[in-house]
Amino acid sequence: MFDLKAIRNAPEDFDKNWARRGLSAQTPQILALDEERRALQTEMQDLQQKRNTVSKEIGQRKSKGQDTQDLMDQVATLKTQLTDLEARESKTAEDLDAILSSLPNRLADDVPDGPDESANVELRRVGTPQKGPDQDHPDHVAIGEGLGMMDFPVAAKLSGARFVLMHSGLARLERAIAQLMLDIQTGEHGYREVSPPLLVRDNAAFGTGQLPKFSEDLFRTTTGHWLVPTAEVPLTNIVAEAIQSEDDLPLRVTAFTPCFRSEAGAAGKDTRGMIRQHQFYKVEMVSITTPDQSEEEHERMTSCAEDILKRLGLAFRTIVLCSGDTGFCARKTYDIEVWLPGQNCYREISSCSNCWDFQARRMKARCRAKGEKDTRPVHTLNGSGLAVGRALVAVLENYHDPSDDGVFIPEALQPYMGGLKKLMPLETPAYTQ
Repeated sequence: MFDLKAIRNAPEDFDKNWARRGLSAQTPQILALDEERRALQTEMQDLQQKRNTVSKEIGQRKSKGQDTQDLMDQVATLKTQLTDLEARESKTAEDLDAILSSLPNRLADDVPDGPDESANVELRRVGTPQKGPDQDHPDHVAIGEGLGMMDFPVAAKLSGARFVLMHSGLARLERAIAQLMLDIQTGEHGYREVSPPLLVRDNAAFGTGQLPKFSEDLFRTTTGHWLVPTAEVPLTNIVAEAIQSEDDLPLRVTAFTPCFRSEAGAAGKDTRGMIRQHQFYKVEMVSITTPDQSEEEHERMTSCAEDILKRLGLAFRTIVLCSGDTGFCARKTYDIEVWLPGQNCYREISSCSNCWDFQARRMKARCRAKGEKDTRPVHTLNGSGLAVGRALVAVLENYHDPSDDGVFIPEALQPYMGGLKKLMPLETPAYTQ
């Protein structure tokens, strides 16, 4: 949501910024509804004051034994008028909130302009990518199935498309990757581990911007709860409707959770393999900061995500998203893309976004400096630290040994694999289909 006072003071600035996302001017309608609502509120206050005056006069007449019927009729009329005004004011407020809640965050000035991902700007590359797909570079599906540890048909039998079943060493490798990520983010980068609920209510999903705009991308239960599309939702909402002491910020939290997405807008995209699924695992990072800390925290969070890929020895690049590719809640986003030789390209494995006060205003999350009375919205940031499934894909494709179809275990993961240095194909099926 947005500060209406700020929109009133500089509507051109808001429209100019939203135009960078391809939106037409929004403030004329916003200001018209805002003016209408404030006029109705003023009229309601005038009528309420008039009713109070008449009610006081009724009391005075009654104390003198005088007739009050004419005044009682006035009060009844005023009550009817107030009821009508309250309904109109409520409807106007709802219309105004609906517009404001549907509009994306304002972009930072240094976000590059562009219509889509083709205008994203590369900032840096780390590591040397392997050459593209050939007979020595199968993709992760061929590698996983070759190991005898990845099964899409059984997953489809259980749950349909966009699911996978893994077992044996591959299941353990996925768990090892998540454990490495958590240990580094908590033990070295100062994030506090949280085990959050995986079901959230409307207000939590609204607070982080998933509702109302992206309801089709979520899974909803019969109880009205939403399955979390990312741990960003519960982690960020920890500070909802609360005031944080600025001395206690930044607050850094992380969680390893399954994530659930309907992928309603991804029909036909990445239908093969594990790149885009309805259920996947992710280690999420969330930071809550004061306004003056958030830009520095954004750089720090991005480096924390990059560190995981460095530990795994995976080549990657970091890009800044352009105006047309930046997400709804984000003011600025860095994407980290890992090299996948099986696809001969870099693919996103983490998005680190600074949301400024956008989510905080929706959540009513504030902070207060020591000794001060006034509060201000906190700034919220979120990033993947990392997407576990995509990290597994990257390990499989980058560490595949074509000589025996095994997969070398990166050194950083070997302690989590009981010292195992290589996954080898199973000699016998793990189960009978």
